[in-house]
Amino acid sequence: MPLPFSTPSLIRRMACWLYEGMLLFGVVFIAGYLFGTLSQTKNAMDNRHALQAFLFVIFGIYFVWLWSKGQTLAMKTWHIRVLDRAGRPLTQSRALLRYLWSWLWFWPPLVASWWFELKNGEAFVIIIGWIAIWAVLSRFHPQRQFWHDALAGTQLVDFSQPKA
Repeated sequence: MPLPFSTPSLIRRMACWLYEGMLLFGVVFIAGYLFGTLSQTKNAMDNRHALQAFLFVIFGIYFVWLWSKGQTLAMKTWHIRVLDRAGRPLTQSRALLRYLWSWLWFWPPLVASWWFELKNGEAFVIIIGWIAIWAVLSRFHPQRQFWHDALAGTQLVDFSQPKA
């Protein structure tokens, strides 16, 4: 079934993805400060697994809340919306499913880095390489959606204003 909306270009989706990453620095800063204050953590290496779990939950809340409203700030900037396959706004459960599937951007290289005990530069190259591969794989989807969107039953759509 063809989509009633057009899919934004891969370059535009990746620009949005990078901008989202920059905006997440603010979320990480505030969440890290809150975690450090509440846990009385004095050293950055103390409680690091608890901090990672906390950030996973905070990111989940951030994305699920904003995706269920249609778009994040980065998506708004790049005129991209996330909808379900029928073109409706996401429910919170569908947004949560998309959040969990979206970790496919990172889990495979992180697991490989851990498994093969890769450090610093090696792990960075594996992560960047996987991100590039995962992005390019969207070219093989019938509607050129990212595969985590296909798995979650969601779609990214162009939401640009028509030119007058």
